Amino acid sequence: MTSSLEPLYLGFDLSTQQLKALSIAPDLTVAYEAKIDFDADLAKYGIRNGVNLREAEREVIAPVAMWLEALDLILERLKRSGIDFGRVKGISGAGQQHGSVYWSQEAEQLLAELEHDKSLVSQLPQAFAHPWSPNWQDASTQAECDSFDECLGSADELARVTGSKAHHRFTGPQVMRFCKKHPEAYMRTKRISLVSSFLASVFLGRIAEIDISDVCGMNLWDIAKGAWSEPLLKLAAGGNDDGVANLRDKLGTVRVDGGGSMGSISPWFVARYGFSPTCAVTPFTGDNPSTILALPLRPLDAIVSLGTSTTFLMSTPNYVPDPSYHFFNHPTTSGLYMFMLCYKNGGLARERIRDSLQTTSIEHSATSRATSDDPWATFNALAASTPPLGKYHLRDPAKLGLYFPLPEIVPNVRAGTWRFNVPGHSTAPPIETNKGWNLPQADARAIVESQILSLRLRSRNLVLPPSPSLPPQARRIYLVGGGSTNSAIARIVGEVLGGAEGVYTLNMGGNACALGAAYKALWAMERGGTKKNQDYANGDEQTFEALVADRWAEEGKVRLVNEGYRRGVWEQYGDVLGAFEAIERRIIETE
Repeated sequence: MTSSLEPLYLGFDLSTQQLKALSIAPDLTVAYEAKIDFDADLAKYGIRNGVNLREAEREVIAPVAMWLEALDLILERLKRSGIDFGRVKGISGAGQQHGSVYWSQEAEQLLAELEHDKSLVSQLPQAFAHPWSPNWQDASTQAECDSFDECLGSADELARVTGSKAHHRFTGPQVMRFCKKHPEAYMRTKRISLVSSFLASVFLGRIAEIDISDVCGMNLWDIAKGAWSEPLLKLAAGGNDDGVANLRDKLGTVRVDGGGSMGSISPWFVARYGFSPTCAVTPFTGDNPSTILALPLRPLDAIVSLGTSTTFLMSTPNYVPDPSYHFFNHPTTSGLYMFMLCYKNGGLARERIRDSLQTTSIEHSATSRATSDDPWATFNALAASTPPLGKYHLRDPAKLGLYFPLPEIVPNVRAGTWRFNVPGHSTAPPIETNKGWNLPQADARAIVESQILSLRLRSRNLVLPPSPSLPPQARRIYLVGGGSTNSAIARIVGEVLGGAEGVYTLNMGGNACALGAAYKALWAMERGGTKKNQDYANGDEQTFEALVADRWAEEGKVRLVNEGYRRGVWEQYGDVLGAFEAIERRIIETE
């Protein structure tokens, strides 16, 4: 129980389907939590799974007004839960990466003149040059991505400079398309924010800078030079020299320091909710960089986020970019980088298989134990009872599938479902067939195996043996996100990916992103404090890792959910990695 005199630190997570918030005390104890579910609480915006889908153009967009209304709602819920906003010393937050918000010429004046007796959404309709924000699931920018990959000579060179090859969801290609499709709205745009800096701007009452980590998800930032890339700005602005300076002004400067204060909270929050006028708004970042802050990660520790998307995260001092994955600046620590894999078909793809199993008449011995009140019971029972790779007998072919209800990012292929048999002798190619598949039951395990095999394939060159007696793999695997509490999925993650010390879940796993933001706010304001650990970044300022390690008590915060590496089973999956890669390559070649 926190003392009523202790300061609190507030973290927000503006994700695709929800807005979450939680507060922590200086000892990292969680004090208050709240969330807004967009589909349930704000269905009037006509969204599904938090977004509006325009299939003809493969557009996926979200209404910015919905986010403003959600912010008012979540603060009301926190207030009803008993929080004293006057105790909040610092705020940070995270936003779904890559999305862009287009502020009008009047935006800053409107933000500065908010009336506390009126809601945000009622006062800010004229603050935006465009009412929609592209979502990370958007796939409308293939032509723009091709131009970005060609701009610097190749996708490899673009990845070397910006940390990633061109992706549909990345902000640079999105801005380029917006400039062409909505030229009048682009001309009316005074500033462009990422979702994270949009949320920070509302709290500040003025347009906030983009942070040093989230900027790496744009395909516009030269990581090595620490500056906007002139050729890429020119491309995004329509290819003319005059547009470079204009776009640079719209994007603004980038905040290099992940800590400290960007300024005091807007007077609107002070008058309406009772925040202290000295409450600091600290730098906000992207949802994936924020997630990596929810744990004191060591080298070779990895986070697997099982949310709407599936992501794989590690921090590393080595910058080794490649078109098949992403590198970002670390959100708090200069000299560290964040390695990331991100997949569009994560939780929603698993849910589609789950729902198909529930609507099909299944006679399977394992399902007799399934309880009707758990929507995942049938899926979990089948996933747990199916042997690795669907091999009931030694000579059975391994069964591998790809499940993409949406066009996928990694690999970049169309929507579809493909199933293959892999013969036991390694020289025979995979055979596309449903023969021998016990459908639809076999899909429960196969979809999880497929998603985690892709993680293993693409991270294999970044891991080392945790000990002389073990093959290269992660030391610990931490599961976060909505799927992190699923024991059947956790077991398959360990069998496929390993984890020398096991697979763990964060007890706040569903709120890891908001928790990381709250930790970031605390560090931003207290990094010049106690010196138990003499690891400092700048003079007397304690690094994020040192501060969290000083205050972290593992008991109660993480829980071992699976043993991780299982000798023999892990090797079975290694034997089919080549076949899995060949299957992906074959599908890409048919595009």
